[in-house]
Amino acid sequence: MTRDIIDINDFTILVETANSDKTIEDACCFDEPVIAVAFYGSGNVDLEFEYPTTSKCYNYTKGLALSFYSDEKVLCKHTVSKDCPLECIVIATATRNLHKLPNQEGELFSELLEQLVHPKDHYVEGPSFFMTPEMQRIVDSIFNIKYEGKARMMFFRSQITALLSHFFGQLAMHKTKTFKTQDRKRLDEVKTILAGNLDNPPSLSELSKIIGLNTTKLKKEFKEVFGVPVFKYLQNQRLSTAHEMISNQKATVQEAAWHVGYDSLSSFSNAFAKKFGYRPSQIR
Repeated sequence: MTRDIIDINDFTILVETANSDKTIEDACCFDEPVIAVAFYGSGNVDLEFEYPTTSKCYNYTKGLALSFYSDEKVLCKHTVSKDCPLECIVIATATRNLHKLPNQEGELFSELLEQLVHPKDHYVEGPSFFMTPEMQRIVDSIFNIKYEGKARMMFFRSQITALLSHFFGQLAMHKTKTFKTQDRKRLDEVKTILAGNLDNPPSLSELSKIIGLNTTKLKKEFKEVFGVPVFKYLQNQRLSTAHEMISNQKATVQEAAWHVGYDSLSSFSNAFAKKFGYRPSQIR
């Protein structure tokens, strides 16, 4: 397990990774009350916040962006296993620092995370959603930084700023445009179906029948909520999964391509290079 803590202005950035051949529990807590946003990369760990009054569990974290308030009495626990490694970025600020944040950031916290600025318990869950492809690319780049020294820190700072900007941008969009709860559940179900069938995904018409939403509405609302068309999302998931498999030496380039549904190795390599900026054969 690796855990890096970096201070940027009045934010503390926690970058955690963990791999294990057996199931282990990684636990930590904050030294003082904080408002934080956690971004989960290609792993899929179980997450639990345990505190005096009760606990809150999350059983699907891959690609999740989660905001929350936590004080010193909250224990954050990740369950890591062979098939569920941990990749987590937490951007946190102490509640005592809220008034010192730049005007724009301070206003965003107050407007979009009001329930966290005025918490009513040891732990309070704020807005959460699955990341857009742009956010996922930033998270992937942070876990695959190839620079060293000052250039590494400069790159890291810029990516964290961009990630937080995207998060608040998505919150603002979600606040101005809401969907019926049932429709939103159906759209989340589409993502789950696609994630479980990367090699042989259902067609749009098949998806529509499965979730009970007509094709036109499915295409329109999926893009509005997640910022990308249905099958562009599928492609991003395929490539991110393949990147994880190759990086963790779970598969060769050819095996990873087949696993996520690419019959042509050249098509896979070209799509991979377009998304990540380098070819799968260049992963070390």
